Amino acid sequence: MIDSQYHALLHRIIHFLGHEIPGESPQWLHSILHIILVWAPALLTIFVIHILIRRSWQGVKSALKRRRRTEVTMPSSSVFAFILKYTQKQQILLISLGLVSLPLLYITLELPKLIINSAIDADEHTTEMLGQSLSQMEHLFVLCAIYLVAILAGGSNKLALNIYKGKVGERLLRRLRLVVFRRWRQGAGGAKRGEIIPIIVQEVEPIGGFASDALALPVFQGGTFLTILIFMFMQDPYLGAAAVTLLPLQIALIPRFQRRINQLARRRVGEVRALGGQLGEQAASMELSREGVRAVGSSLRQIELIRRRIHRIKFLMKGLNNFLTALTPFFFFSIGGYLVIDEQLSLGALVAVLAAYKDFSAPLRELFRYYQNLEDVKVRFNEIERFLAQDSAIEIRNLDPIGAS
Repeated sequence: MIDSQYHALLHRIIHFLGHEIPGESPQWLHSILHIILVWAPALLTIFVIHILIRRSWQGVKSALKRRRRTEVTMPSSSVFAFILKYTQKQQILLISLGLVSLPLLYITLELPKLIINSAIDADEHTTEMLGQSLSQMEHLFVLCAIYLVAILAGGSNKLALNIYKGKVGERLLRRLRLVVFRRWRQGAGGAKRGEIIPIIVQEVEPIGGFASDALALPVFQGGTFLTILIFMFMQDPYLGAAAVTLLPLQIALIPRFQRRINQLARRRVGEVRALGGQLGEQAASMELSREGVRAVGSSLRQIELIRRRIHRIKFLMKGLNNFLTALTPFFFFSIGGYLVIDEQLSLGALVAVLAAYKDFSAPLRELFRYYQNLEDVKVRFNEIERFLAQDSAIEIRNLDPIGAS
């Protein structure tokens, strides 16, 4: 009974998408359709709901903790407050440049299909375009010229976006360094004042780099991801569903790896600071005792071990993500090939989807990398705040650095 209802659900979904499964279709096709149309969407929905509930609960717990705290600490989102306070106008321009690129991207995805179906894989014909009658060969070269213009426009826009992102990041990095330096001169750091060098040189740098991506990257890469996905669904719903089949596994596994990396990153920050403190003390005393050498050697050893563990987890996460990404074309070739042979899908549409998927995994990787950078920046920002909070009751985001413009 349950099995028959389950198969009836699959056929209703297929009918809704405008397709029908012939009775003589192979069993493997039914199995793949079960995966991409029923199981993958169900798992993706469950994961999204779970993430939303967990994030909401974490926000409530953070708000309650902040009310009970007597000491000054940064909320987890304060890095965004700091970035937006000084780069709000620049963030708007970065977002605008990202949005402009999306229609250009869709044009570069659609044109290869038109070139194959309308010009190359077509009978001899003439085409009317802008009041001009074009032969098949002229039609081909006009479409190729439009494709070239779209590529140049998209590349120029992306170049302008990246150059401006670099400017925004460097300006905010200078401001943050001045903020930390000013508070250090006012006595922040307490007994650990000698740790200022690794903080002001090394630990703040990723925060400046993240400032240029804080809003622009999720808008640009998320928009790119959705644009390519919409294009795939426009070609065929099966292929669009196949593109996100393995997304639930990526959502489930990647954050788990990242949480472990974050724990190791916190330990690494502590060890680097301890090493900086040891070197500062020895430089001030000008004494090279055996205990000091052992302390420095022990810190270097711990930093090496932590970094090696981070590398192992990071590359395992990257390899798993690459494997899942490379597995998706299996669904394209099997389902798309069947639809082309059954004349339910044009060859040009299948080629266009395969070409689009080449760019489909890139924004997804960037979004996962953004999540990794966000968590790392939160760790660094909170560690810097803890350093400045010693002998200080002033938060970073409320300070104006000397000479910053």
